Amino acid sequence: MDLQGKRIAVLGAGGSGYAAAALALSRGALVEAYDSGSAEKLAPAAAKFAGLGVILTCGEEALAPAGKFDLTVISPGIDTAWPIAVAFTAASTELIGEIEFADRLCDVPVIAITGTNGKTTTTALIAAMLNACGLRAVAAGNIGLAYSEVVLSGDRYDWIVLEVSSFQLETIADFAPEIAIWTNFAPDHMDRYATVEDYYAAKYRLFKNLAPSALTINRLECDLGVLPGEIVTFSAYSDEAHLTYGQGSIHDLSTDRHFPFSEGTLQGKHNAENVMAALAVADRLGLAWEKVESPINTFEAPPHRCEKVATIGGVLYLNDSKSTNLHSLESALMGQETPVVLIVGGKNKGLDFAELRDVAGRIARVAICIGEIGGDIAAAWDGAVPCHPAADVPAAVRLAGELADSGDVVLFSPGTSSFDMFSGYETRGTAFREAVAALTIA
Repeated sequence: MDLQGKRIAVLGAGGSGYAAAALALSRGALVEAYDSGSAEKLAPAAAKFAGLGVILTCGEEALAPAGKFDLTVISPGIDTAWPIAVAFTAASTELIGEIEFADRLCDVPVIAITGTNGKTTTTALIAAMLNACGLRAVAAGNIGLAYSEVVLSGDRYDWIVLEVSSFQLETIADFAPEIAIWTNFAPDHMDRYATVEDYYAAKYRLFKNLAPSALTINRLECDLGVLPGEIVTFSAYSDEAHLTYGQGSIHDLSTDRHFPFSEGTLQGKHNAENVMAALAVADRLGLAWEKVESPINTFEAPPHRCEKVATIGGVLYLNDSKSTNLHSLESALMGQETPVVLIVGGKNKGLDFAELRDVAGRIARVAICIGEIGGDIAAAWDGAVPCHPAADVPAAVRLAGELADSGDVVLFSPGTSSFDMFSGYETRGTAFREAVAALTIA
């Protein structure tokens, strides 16, 4: 894509917008940035853009573009139905997302991962596995490092491993990864999408441009229909997938190979599925399971995702603070293979925990309910699992320590957002870690 002398608008003053602006400038484009947020709030961002020599137009002025643009690059946090997006769609020859923009300027093959949960762990795991096996790979996209930053760096890679969200996939046009992975699907982001079908359709766009040589890796329970290229399925809950799980081991039915998942640092059946996706990538790239066993089994998951915190008195404490929806809570529960003392709850954002009544009753030995929605959870699960209230995370951890027996798992998987008590799931997870550490001192 030739950008020399082209007039480019970048919408959004966040990290992906800044990276896209810097990349466009490096290719000779004339770049302008726009964000409908207030000038006061965006002052630090405006200063950062100014360092590139780019003016950031804010507030109401950002809704009235002057003249015609050759291209507009929109950040994933901006809904294409919002006024700023509508205005620039009319004022531009083409409007695309940052993923599409960076990909048009990149010739490195891509492994792209989407799904409701497990994207970040799977993305980081695959990148770590490839690097450990002598291939040069980088994890980027929704995981934190913008795709445009990778392209701008000029570093040479064998593979780029991209986590791609539904928001990012809304604005692709020609993006076609060599390997596409669908981890799982459940309703989420209903504040962005009118229906679950709309959310699904956004994610399904990952497969719209696949070549016949592409590989699709997907959870067996997520039927993606007819797609070009090879399809490899995985499931920790069915024997009908290409890759299955049982008794701590991943099994490839076609070759009778076994991978010793239980020997690794990752925990739970949902993480076994993440490892299955990585093993399918290894097979496509000709990496023997024996070669990838060490990098996979020593891989440390990103924080707050069923993260091992400590084992105290034979009780394993897992921090799954990233669990902010019902599907992530269900996955964490169903992934456990020993009795569970569950700490659950947080902000009341209208979720119906009654949907998980049967799962909680089957897997959790006891539930400790916290936050705004704690009382509602206890009411929804009454008669299915004993529920105890706790005032905050430290109190919940102390109570869990009293109720747990040796061999149990204390699982901190809130199943909702944290904004009733914390600024985000990271600070919530840190509070859990600190509360567990306090048990060892006591």
